[in-house]
Amino acid sequence: MFAQVVLGVAGAPRVRSLVTGSSLSRPVVRRFVAGEDVDSALGAVRALDAHGVRTTLDVLGEDVTRPEQAEETVAAYRDLVAGLAAAGLAEGNEVSVKLSALGQGLGPDGPARATERALALAAHAYAHGVDVTLDMEDHTRVDLTLEALRSLRAEFPRTGCVLQSMLHRTPGDAADLAHPGSRVRLVKGAYAEPAEVAHPAKRDVDLAYVRCLRTLLDGGAYPMVATHDLRIVRIAEELLAGRAPGAAEFQMLYGIRADELRRLAAAGHVVRTYVPFGTDWYAYFSRRLAERPANLAFFARSLVTA
Repeated sequence: MFAQVVLGVAGAPRVRSLVTGSSLSRPVVRRFVAGEDVDSALGAVRALDAHGVRTTLDVLGEDVTRPEQAEETVAAYRDLVAGLAAAGLAEGNEVSVKLSALGQGLGPDGPARATERALALAAHAYAHGVDVTLDMEDHTRVDLTLEALRSLRAEFPRTGCVLQSMLHRTPGDAADLAHPGSRVRLVKGAYAEPAEVAHPAKRDVDLAYVRCLRTLLDGGAYPMVATHDLRIVRIAEELLAGRAPGAAEFQMLYGIRADELRRLAAAGHVVRTYVPFGTDWYAYFSRRLAERPANLAFFARSLVTA
């Protein structure tokens, strides 16, 4: 309920205009967004690399309205990949891509064109030693995203995907993806979804998360445990005890629980930070505020004390 209310308010045009146009919001945005350009993103990668933390990089932007924007997104990712390779930062790092940013929603041929762009981007990324993961968006796009994933994995088997435990369908999707070599980032989900398709109660989302994690591990997949919930982190550590090193990894968002990620790294786990950057940050920022009351409170305090 909290997330739905916050996302509903954030979606109002006047609120969006107020937040994006205010200089007071920028210091808070910088807590969750690495910057607006490739140089800023590479700086974040270097800083994390010094602590043994890998990265997944996201060029912010989604739901483009013109094909030219989709092509610009591909170009931005290509520049990012080239920058990682030139800086000697390609190994172990990856890019994360939303298909809506590649034009998935642009008319009847949008899904096919978005998949074509994703394939071209993946070819460029893997040629430079950079992995690719397809982000998951709201429930209306799950089937299209999984279809695109099958196309990419036919050529680039390491292509990762994301599953959201809040959705009723996810245990079945996890079972389908639970096989060796399958890279799956498991998240709770940050979209405002109707009760017909998603668990409204946190307890049920958490139970589904652990159930899906067990399924992926038992099937030999490579789960990317993406959560800031310390209880689930501890459960995941227990599930990984006795398994081969590197059977999974832990992921957290840029600006959140950095100390915990470093603790996990010191304990010998593979760890990664999701690093978003770019000028189109509002939708991502809104979802971060909606995830936890503490994030919204931090934002409110910052505006008052600025």
